[in-house]
Amino acid sequence: MNIELPEIIAKYFSADEGSNAEAVSACFADAAVVKDEGNTYDGRDAIQQWKTESSQKYTYTVEPFAVATQGERTVVTSHLVGDFPGSPVDLRYLFVLDNGKIAELEIAS
Repeated sequence: MNIELPEIIAKYFSADEGSNAEAVSACFADAAVVKDEGNTYDGRDAIQQWKTESSQKYTYTVEPFAVATQGERTVVTSHLVGDFPGSPVDLRYLFVLDNGKIAELEIAS
């Protein structure tokens, strides 16, 4: 299913698909925050390290299939398949955007 994502969110998923931690972190504002698997990553350097480690730890594909707005958040629901525990799974990516960058991202089940 093709869905229309905001440009920076589409760039995020494209960079993630290529396991490019530097390109993923470039989608974020300097002081951005990511929450994933019970951890919080503050700032682009920490976000790049998070993505580097997760890409080394697991191989996966992500397919966004729904997008909605909840207040200030853009919620993208995606299907993940890979070599991680619990695969496959549908996850919600809750984005807060600011000036064309991702200011916050929470990944939740």
